[in-house]
Amino acid sequence: MSVSSSSSSVPAADTATPDTPEKRSRIPKVPFWAQILLGLVLGVVLGWAARNWDVAWLGTTLTKIGEIFVQLLKLAVAPLVFFAITISITNLRNVHNAARLATRTLLWFMATSLIAVAIGLFIGLLTNPGSGTGLSAEDAAKPETTGSWLDFLTGIIPTDIITPFTELKVLQIVFMAVVVGIAALKLGAKAEPILNLGESALALLQKALWWIIRLAPIGTIGLIGTAIKDYGWDLIGSYATFTADIYIGCALVLFGVYPLLLGTVAKVNPVQFFKGAWPAIQLAFVSRSSVGTMPLTQKVVERLGVPKEYASFAVPFGSTTKMDGCASIYPAIAAIFVGEFFHVDMGVKEYLLIVFVSVIGSAATAGLTGATVMLTLTLSTLGLPLEGVGLLLAIDPILDMMRTATNVAGQAVIPVLVSAKEKILDREAFATARSFSVEEADDTPAEPRKAAGREPVTAS
Repeated sequence: MSVSSSSSSVPAADTATPDTPEKRSRIPKVPFWAQILLGLVLGVVLGWAARNWDVAWLGTTLTKIGEIFVQLLKLAVAPLVFFAITISITNLRNVHNAARLATRTLLWFMATSLIAVAIGLFIGLLTNPGSGTGLSAEDAAKPETTGSWLDFLTGIIPTDIITPFTELKVLQIVFMAVVVGIAALKLGAKAEPILNLGESALALLQKALWWIIRLAPIGTIGLIGTAIKDYGWDLIGSYATFTADIYIGCALVLFGVYPLLLGTVAKVNPVQFFKGAWPAIQLAFVSRSSVGTMPLTQKVVERLGVPKEYASFAVPFGSTTKMDGCASIYPAIAAIFVGEFFHVDMGVKEYLLIVFVSVIGSAATAGLTGATVMLTLTLSTLGLPLEGVGLLLAIDPILDMMRTATNVAGQAVIPVLVSAKEKILDREAFATARSFSVEEADDTPAEPRKAAGREPVTAS
């Protein structure tokens, strides 16, 4: 099996030597990361101007830009998750010891979640984020959306096949995709026409999503500008300790735990990993959507030397269940914050419950923007007031950027770890992986579907 490296995916336009200089654009192409950075700066400036100078039309414009960008991402979520997971399951037939690969992937998901929630608890207990905020009980309010174990367990199975797509119930979509994928595996050659149709639909969705991803710099202006316009810097000051805790906790996992695992378990260069994975991490920071970032995450994972058949399984599942930022670090620190604010004493039993919810219930976040459902699931398990969620909703967009970046980095790390341990990682491709522009990734042609009898990837 061939694993595409960075050199093989450069568009022909980049490798050809132009004979007609007059046709070459004189405007230099701005790198995607620079476009994102410019969007962040403009968003902050315009949001500040709209708030301080009370420019109503500017505030409305920023809000609409952010809403449209997020809505475009959500529009692609339901069919993208369904087809990506269905096809990913059927692709496992091209991998020997697929069950072992899937099991090790899930175990690593749980292990890193355990480490992340432990870091969150340590930071929360060390800093007491709920003390001295200057907030009052009037700032608290129950959220519109809540989560409970009963809802989580019963909500996985849909009552019909239409509602999960219209109401964007991602866990139910995942359930249906898994059932269809397993059924297709059992049918074998009879299911091949359906799988071909599914791969074509997935390719169309990913192409459309690439176009949305290219709008990320503009979406950044709206999302950041709206946050600054609505909340200003005063609100951030009230949550200074809590905000710092989330960012520090995520940074410790992102730049401490992951590199340590890459260096000791996978025995690869962590700097090289970040060089290859950075496009997905930066898009996750801006979009605040693991599922919206999924095509780019899979692209960088394949460029890092993970076999396509395995990457197409691990990344879609990770995008809906692997949430170290949203489901581990955040609920741990937030639960301590709410407990301190309402003067509820917590002991070892409560902290163990936080660990349990974070490791087992992380799928409740389902890869969408925000982690409200996961937080309410944690608070209800601990018996803490759900009104505490209202305290944190205002600051959530600013926190969600770092949380989602951590989520996506973890979703890329685990396939590399498992591939390295199973000796199916293309280390030469990993060593030459580099960052790339969104345009370059979008222009890379998709591999055609091959017959079921293709040479399988072998996990030792």
